[in-house]
Amino acid sequence: MRFLGALPFLFGAAVADFHVIIPEIIEAVDHALNEFEHWQHYHGPTGTATTVLHSTATAKPTATASPACAPYWLENIEHQGISAFNPDKTYQVFRNVKDFGAKGDGVTDDTAAIQLAMTTGNRCAPGVCESSTLTPAIVYFPAGIYVISSSIIDYYFTQIIGNPNCPPTLKATPGFTGFGLIDGDQYQAGGVLGFGATNIFYRQVRNLIFDMTAIPSTSAATGLHWPTAQATSVQNCVFLMSDAPGTQHQGLFIESGSAGFMTDLVFYGGLVAANIGNQQYTMRNFTIYNAVTGVNMLFDWGWTFKSFNIQNCSVGLDMTSGGPTAQSVGSITFFDSSITNTPIGFNVAHNNASLPPTAGSVILENVALNNVPIAVQGPGGMIALAGTTGSSVIAAWGDGHEYIPKGPTNFESSIQPAQRPSSLLVGGAYYQRSKPQYSSTPVSQFLSARSNGATGNGVSDDTLALQALFLRSSLTGQVAFLDAGTYRVTRTVLIPPGAKVVGETYPIIVASGAFFSNMKNPQAVLQMGLGGQFGYVELSDFVVGTQGPTAGAILIEYNLRGAGTPSGIWDVHTRIGGFAGSNLQLAQCPTTPTIPTPPAPVNTNCIAAFMSMHITQSASNLYMENNWFWTADHDIEDPNDTQITIYTGRGLYVESAAGTIWLWGTAVEHHSLYQYQFANTQNIFMGQIQTETAYYQPNPNATEPFPPVAALNDPNFVTSCTGVAGNCADGWGLRILNSQSLMIYGAGLYSFFDNYSTTCSNAGNGEACQSRIFDIEGNVRNINVYNLNTIGATSMINQNGVSLASYADNVNVFPDTIALFRTTGTT
Repeated sequence: MRFLGALPFLFGAAVADFHVIIPEIIEAVDHALNEFEHWQHYHGPTGTATTVLHSTATAKPTATASPACAPYWLENIEHQGISAFNPDKTYQVFRNVKDFGAKGDGVTDDTAAIQLAMTTGNRCAPGVCESSTLTPAIVYFPAGIYVISSSIIDYYFTQIIGNPNCPPTLKATPGFTGFGLIDGDQYQAGGVLGFGATNIFYRQVRNLIFDMTAIPSTSAATGLHWPTAQATSVQNCVFLMSDAPGTQHQGLFIESGSAGFMTDLVFYGGLVAANIGNQQYTMRNFTIYNAVTGVNMLFDWGWTFKSFNIQNCSVGLDMTSGGPTAQSVGSITFFDSSITNTPIGFNVAHNNASLPPTAGSVILENVALNNVPIAVQGPGGMIALAGTTGSSVIAAWGDGHEYIPKGPTNFESSIQPAQRPSSLLVGGAYYQRSKPQYSSTPVSQFLSARSNGATGNGVSDDTLALQALFLRSSLTGQVAFLDAGTYRVTRTVLIPPGAKVVGETYPIIVASGAFFSNMKNPQAVLQMGLGGQFGYVELSDFVVGTQGPTAGAILIEYNLRGAGTPSGIWDVHTRIGGFAGSNLQLAQCPTTPTIPTPPAPVNTNCIAAFMSMHITQSASNLYMENNWFWTADHDIEDPNDTQITIYTGRGLYVESAAGTIWLWGTAVEHHSLYQYQFANTQNIFMGQIQTETAYYQPNPNATEPFPPVAALNDPNFVTSCTGVAGNCADGWGLRILNSQSLMIYGAGLYSFFDNYSTTCSNAGNGEACQSRIFDIEGNVRNINVYNLNTIGATSMINQNGVSLASYADNVNVFPDTIALFRTTGTT
């Protein structure tokens, strides 16, 4: 989400023209920074380092140098990646920190050497550069203990990766200074973040140990400072902190941003393991030992937590920020998790009189308690849900507003659990699978795209080379490695069953030319299997885009049906316009808010794609995680991130008859007709989906430039908007037709603009950006939505042409929230 410049406004930074002032977020972030200013401005230690384990505590591991470690292919493969449109043709993408002087011996101060690896090559630095795709980098850590005395400052478009076979340790010295062992967005002079937190895309941290145990326990030290936005992730990391009485350590600090994904993290000790605030987020598979507070919520709109294991804390999750009269936490969805030996499971500020009315909405489902005397504590110490000194399971409990399907009814009580389809479960919990890193695969089993004939230079036609590469991967079982670069294709490229594809710091495959330019004859760019074909693929860490006007391009088409282990697509994104080499930047596609369209025609040079992704009728058994399908609203390369106007017809369309699809932490933004559409499908899990309506609408509205195609179940706004006031013909955020058993655990459907003006979404202005945003049509059954958050939409839910819920009844911290929505029976 690019629109929100909350922190830049808060701290007086220069403001790009697409930013929006949201006082509610500014107030929440300001409160968080005031409360935690000692962590933000940590200049050195107080006291001495001590660690005292509680009698029931789990002992933390000790970082030791490993004399022998299994090799990791990423360290040893030949690195030929390029930045195709960087004028410096010697630019280095892959950086092994030891090549820049780091020792990793547990003795030498490696701070300067690591920072040199980060900065070399005139990269996009905080406070200097707002964003860029021209300087991507992998900063790689071999096994070892890397002593650091100040923060490693992260740069834009960076993957920080350690050897997963024996994760390297970042070990802070006793005199360490800085806001995080890794500072993902360094504060500049005057207290402004170096990057706008809602514009930080395309970055990762993987396979690291953050060791803070040498820092005195009374010091306000932080492991990872990480305000970010879409297409970002943290995976497989451990945080070691003091758990001495009075400890001030915190593992993770997020105070702003507009999305993110984290998985497979372990925390030992600390005042707070995860101290977090962001618009919407997905976190899963966290283990927290011996913290005072496991998770402390600063603010949010919606947050999805899955597979949390919290042990030996004082409070499992605290969401009382702002108190009952000024809550800053919008909603949380917490499920398939456990809390052990913790006096208070959840500390909340919500009750029947709390404000805003739907703030503090909570859904708990399938949460095991072991020696948790108070499950949920409300304002003033009131027990909202009793716990146990033995063992029990919260089948389902919540507070907020419910519509089943009519409402609102204010509730704070046990509820019926969702009717989970068995095909989506393993052991009663929703299936989850982390992105493969191929840690035990030898380097000989990888096939480099550039070594197999592709150029990645963004100019040459790489169609045949990529097709041969993916076919070879399918036939041999080897992994296709997309070296960093821009791969131009002029015909459909098939990824056959059995293929595995992994990218080097988000290489991009771009569709180009006449083959993709006819919206009346759309063509797939990447096609996973042929229609009805059986099989399995694994795809990770790359982007699919377009180059020039390609109005008939379907960027990703998934056809494979499967059984057993599902196919996986992790950290694969679409990026349509707004980047170097796209020919869809500010020069070609400026905004035209003062020119009525129609009667003026749409700029045909900026009709960029037909659809981001299509999961076809024959497809099934697909796992997707941390995917962002984005039609650019601004030019990433422009120093001011200036807005642009790009037209893409459709977002993610799912018409799988069999379903069995998981969507973890996905987002779809700025497509004309809809963002998500599910038609004639079933058995789908969604964990924190997020949308934005195209900023240019209704100038033109969703009827331009893509006419509806009945065979694709496109919405017909001409007929459905009859008699509907306001901006009715804006693209749907979410549309469900004739489907059953769709499980949505967190959804943010946002509409901030009316022809580039944000007046319509400002608080108190009647949520007038568009009339409707969530559509249900036809025969549906078992549609379950937890914590639906909408912005800018007058009607929050429509079913068969009738509004079921008005924003005015469900006001939250900035969005409007329904904690529980369900359809009943067949309608």
